[in-house]
Order: sequence, then C-alpha cells, then structure tokens
Amino acid sequence: MEDLSDIEREEQLRRWWSENWAWIIGGIALGLVLLAGWQYWQRHRVQTAERDEAGYVAVLEALSRNQSDEAASQAKALRERKPGSPYADQAELALARSALERRDLDGAATLLRGVADRSQDAELRQVARMRLARVLVEQGKHDDALALLDPAAGSAFAPLVHELRGDALAAKGDASAARREYEAALEGAAADGSLDRDFVELKRDALPAASAAPAGPAPAAPAATGEPAK
Repeated sequence: MEDLSDIEREEQLRRWWSENWAWIIGGIALGLVLLAGWQYWQRHRVQTAERDEAGYVAVLEALSRNQSDEAASQAKALRERKPGSPYADQAELALARSALERRDLDGAATLLRGVADRSQDAELRQVARMRLARVLVEQGKHDDALALLDPAAGSAFAPLVHELRGDALAAKGDASAARREYEAALEGAAADGSLDRDFVELKRDALPAASAAPAGPAPAAPAATGEPAK
C-alpha cells in the first residue's frame, strides 16, 4: 500500500479538524477555566487563613493588655466569620486560660466545653476535654471529669489522660483507683517528655497507704478461779 500523498494528508487533516475543532477549543477553554478557578481558590484559602490568624493574634494581644472584653469580642467575631476555623478554637482556648487565671472557673468551663463539643480538629477536641476535666476537678465535679476522660480515645494523650483520671480519683478519695491510674500513666509514658514522670510519681507516692487488714480477735482472758493470787 502506497503512502498517502501530501495533498491527501492535508485533506485528511482538514477533515479531522473540521470534525473535532469544537472539542479541542472547548477542552482548552475548560482547562483554562479550571486552572483559573484553582488559582482563585488557593488565593482565597491563603487570604482566609491569614485573616483568621490575624483575628487570633488580635485576641492574644488584647489578653496581653488585660482587655478581656475586647479579646472576647475578637474571638466572637472570628467564630461568627469562620465557625469551623481552628484559629477560632485556639482563640477560645486562650480565653479559657485567661479565665482560669482570674479564677473564673465557670467561664473557663463554658469555653472549654464549647471547643470540646464543636471543634473539627480531633487533637484540639482532646486538649479541650483534658483542660475541662482539670477545671471540673477543681470544682469538685469528679465524676463529670472522669466521664470526659477515656484513655482509649486519647491515643497519644493516653498517659496524660490516665494522670488526670488519677487526679480526679485522688480528689474523690479513691486512693487505690488513683494509684492504678498513675501507674498506667507511667507505664504508657513516651520518652518525649510530655508526661512529668517525677511529678506523677510524687503524686502516686503521696497517696494514703492501703488500709491494713483488721487484727484478729484478742486472746481471751484467763477464767477466774476464785483462788487468791500467789
């Protein structure tokens, strides 16, 4: 079979182009639109993150000036503008820390519970739960604190969760259970220093010793014989 002539090849190319030009132009246009959309979305994400970060920094700066009302207002605006932003969670954690420094335990508990229930970041939820548990222990709500602290759900936080459970049980007066939790915290502690082993050991060793077994019955007194003593 002879090769196509130049004229035949040119005619074949014209025919192919006439049949497919619309698809080709459409594909190029669609690609350009998608590229422009992706670039816009990337710019929008960066700008949103920068705006959220600026809102979080504004909260910290207000707290550093002891302007708690201004800090709360900035945090509220950040939450309303971007409800799922981790910066909004971080801002409320900072407000809770400030409330604790003022000994406003109820205010701190409300903020921490909000982050624990609402945050889309699993790590921030766990951090909020642990901080809330500490507040509840200080409020004497030991069982509520224990209900928040599940070592299995804490994964990397498990040793810290065990320590907090030990604190709650010790405050509740259950020394045996508290000792078991402190031991579990020490056994599961990583070498990264996240757990203060010396402090946990100090708390464990300060627990009351286990109650001694009750003494047996006292020996019976000798029966009186009625004879005078010699």
